[in-house]
Amino acid sequence: MLWLSLMQCAVIVGCLHYCVKGFVLSGTHHLPVENYDYELVPNRLNWSATLQVCAQKSGALARVSSDIENRQLTKFLQSLNITQPVWIAGKVMTQINDFQMAPVQYSFILQFSAHSDQKSARLLRTFPRMNAVTICSQVLFELGCHGVSTVFSYSIHSFANEFQLQAQVPPLEEGEPLQFKLLVHGNVALPKASLQNDGTWHSVCVSWRSGGGTWEIWTDGLLLDQGQGLYPGEELGSGGVFIVGQGQEGNGQGKRFRSGEAFCGSVTQLHVWDRALDGPEILTMEKDCSPISPGLHYKWNASLLEIEPSLRNYWGNSPCQGNSSLLASQMLLPELDANWHYHNFSSRTVLFPDRGACVTLDPLSGSWGLDRCQTLKQGICQVPKSGLDTSRFPRTDLFSKAIEEIYFNSSAATDLSRLGDLIGVLLRVLETSPGVVKAKDVLHLTEMIERAASAQIYSANASREAVMSLTTDYLRLASEMIAPDMALKWMDSSEPETSPKPFTIIQSIDKLTWALADVLWEEGKSFTLSTKNIDVHLEPRKLTQMSCSCVYKPSAYGSQSSSSQDEILIPDTEVQRLHALGHRNVMFIHAYYSHLKDLEADEDQSPSSEDMKIGESPQTGHLSSAVISATVRDVSKSANVPVSVHYTLSAAGVVEYSRLVTPVCVFWNFSLMAGGQASSWSSEGCWMTQSDSAGTTCFCNHTTNFAVLMNYLEATWSPQEQSILTKLTFIGSGASLCALMVTLMLFTVLDIPKSDRTSIHKNLFVALTCAQVVLLCSGSAINNKVACTLVAALLHLFFMAAFSWMLVEGLLLWSKVVTVNLSEDRHMKYYYLIGWGLPVLIVTITLASASGRYAADGHCWLSVQNGVIWGFAGPVIFIIMVNIMVLARVVGITITTAKRRSLMMAVNSSPMEQAYEQSRAAVKAVLVLLPILGLTWLCGVLVPFSIVMAYIFVILNSLQGLFIFLIYGVYNTEVSLH
Repeated sequence: MLWLSLMQCAVIVGCLHYCVKGFVLSGTHHLPVENYDYELVPNRLNWSATLQVCAQKSGALARVSSDIENRQLTKFLQSLNITQPVWIAGKVMTQINDFQMAPVQYSFILQFSAHSDQKSARLLRTFPRMNAVTICSQVLFELGCHGVSTVFSYSIHSFANEFQLQAQVPPLEEGEPLQFKLLVHGNVALPKASLQNDGTWHSVCVSWRSGGGTWEIWTDGLLLDQGQGLYPGEELGSGGVFIVGQGQEGNGQGKRFRSGEAFCGSVTQLHVWDRALDGPEILTMEKDCSPISPGLHYKWNASLLEIEPSLRNYWGNSPCQGNSSLLASQMLLPELDANWHYHNFSSRTVLFPDRGACVTLDPLSGSWGLDRCQTLKQGICQVPKSGLDTSRFPRTDLFSKAIEEIYFNSSAATDLSRLGDLIGVLLRVLETSPGVVKAKDVLHLTEMIERAASAQIYSANASREAVMSLTTDYLRLASEMIAPDMALKWMDSSEPETSPKPFTIIQSIDKLTWALADVLWEEGKSFTLSTKNIDVHLEPRKLTQMSCSCVYKPSAYGSQSSSSQDEILIPDTEVQRLHALGHRNVMFIHAYYSHLKDLEADEDQSPSSEDMKIGESPQTGHLSSAVISATVRDVSKSANVPVSVHYTLSAAGVVEYSRLVTPVCVFWNFSLMAGGQASSWSSEGCWMTQSDSAGTTCFCNHTTNFAVLMNYLEATWSPQEQSILTKLTFIGSGASLCALMVTLMLFTVLDIPKSDRTSIHKNLFVALTCAQVVLLCSGSAINNKVACTLVAALLHLFFMAAFSWMLVEGLLLWSKVVTVNLSEDRHMKYYYLIGWGLPVLIVTITLASASGRYAADGHCWLSVQNGVIWGFAGPVIFIIMVNIMVLARVVGITITTAKRRSLMMAVNSSPMEQAYEQSRAAVKAVLVLLPILGLTWLCGVLVPFSIVMAYIFVILNSLQGLFIFLIYGVYNTEVSLH
């Protein structure tokens, strides 16, 4: 069979020798680099359709004929954050069908790129408890990546990363081998031997046995290292999640991954056995390129993988055939066409058994590949440069006025300088005619700026002065265009599908500042510009192990008020992490947009059903703060680096008396905007850490443009109804206070026999009296934060004490009525511990954990937004539930007793009279016990549903003291006798 495979390879190479003439080059001539621009075809089309789109643009598919052009095109794609291969010019007509290629083995390959914490694949297989396991796979580590690379991880519900294989890959320039690390239930094995990372495929097998905790790691059929004592005598848990390419976090559901530990490279032929394979079996598999059957629990199968959509996958030649050592250019292109002077095919390029294969460019590595021409991909066109051709300008008042003034054949030597001249002219036009900007002007202008930032500025002849001049003028022009009075006019377009948003301009600013950062770094200079609506600051920094945090306060650099608390912070831990990942020369880029909240007032639209399906629904709410951004750019790689940030933004004047408001930390998702969504705010990866009247502090695990939205909930009642409820509260509380004081005086002055019951009554009356006094005085402390916090704490203490004594009332009632404990032993010391000690403890703990956010805004009571209210609501709910149980038991006993008494004393009474007597006894028991057990607070559960229930709740609870006076003062036989 070996000679047959070799003969077939020779036939393929021979065919390609003659078929290479079949490269169909887009266009009949090739323009020099300086004479064309690159344009992205954003829609995913097949190769032929992409070719037609480029032709409609009077251009052609991008053709790369030199290393310089390859680097320039790769850099252009990276500037657009394109990570998947795209179509370029070139097509091979192989005329090789599936039957002819049948003997060649193909494998389903997963390609992980750039340590992305999103890309992953899950094995769709249920795993049992295992006391031994072997996992083998073909693995390729990308040469351009370094750091921790997780090949796979298996997690169970109770333990993340129950079984995991990682590799520590050193930077390529260091020339050091990579080191594997095997983790079993938190136990780590570090093999002494290592593997040289040569950018080719390697077979890797790991095995583990419970007995003695023995483990082995094999590479390319050779034993790399072995050991014992790794989680001995235990088993791997069942029902876990097996993830390829990521280390897991959380409860083992495969939804959260460890940042910075993603795999970078390619994986295929991953198999799992529920036993430990021995050396001869592994050698046999290495020789036969086929997994052995005994104990095979999972065999590599594309249909048994759940693949994250952005993870690249394809069918390619199996690495086990020796293809890793054969360059694609040798295998596919033994002789290139004489007109094709440059090629850059990846060593992993494969030829598909199809009628043709078309050329792709990988923006991450800059290498070429081949894919089926019917595959849907984005593409790159090259279109002739037109400079500042006035014929391409929109026929609007703004550009018409600019054409009258600008002189394109001036001394400006480059397109970049001419574009700067145009921006300057447009700025002068706006100063004299501020109302001429239309939606078409914004769209055309932003496209021009993005094209300059993505293509022209990356060229070697782009001077720092030209870029700085262009950036300065464009920021001033953008500041005028997003001014509320001007922006509201051009946003009100008669064509909604083409209507731009303020963030259309912000996106172009982002790309322009990225380009500016690259050219500024060479001289190590910073850049700061402050306008009426926009502030921008760029700061270069060389990172070291001791690098500190980076904080940007717009008030320190721009035109904002010095009292503004707005800021964004990149913590020192993140900066040091960047250094550990190999980033040395970075530029911190910050922008601040102070008046966008005046334009985004209508961003509270519901997400569409399409968004709900794809899981990217926009966040709704009102923009109530400025917009602040942070970007960290590695200038040596001309790429942005993701980091976590903390930001604080003030939202003054958003809390209204008739509304409840909840702040939401968000960022602007440009991918949602590209999809035509009305709102593109997203809260993914962001959460609030603190919120008060001074501002809202948020944490986000990425960098972009951030803001704070406010979700408003209209109050259930009108201002008139709220006013009535407030008046009823104060009237009822005043009456209760007088009644409680009289009742307390009666219990103190009169010679009522002392008992635990009377002592408990007195303490309950004292707690309620103090609570009513503080409540009536609370309105005068609203404007003083310290006094308001003190009032809230006192209200919390006394109302909590009142409920604690109500709990004691219930406990005493239970002991006397249910358990019939008639002992005269007094337990007041325990009751005092519950009645006063428990409230003091609860209030102390709540104050300590509130972190300065104890009182709510607008009134002196516990804050609802940060959950402090549960320091009162939680214990109260528990006490009410206990007292309900006590009341139900007491009422039951009362009814039973009344029934027996009616049978003994009124033998001849009718059943109706007996039922009446029993009902009367039950109602009396409920009325007597309701005030002292606090059960009237149950009405509070129904308050949000009806204003009637709100009135009932206020009346019952504000008059609680009056009810106590009537029941325990006026109609109390002990009081009346004295």
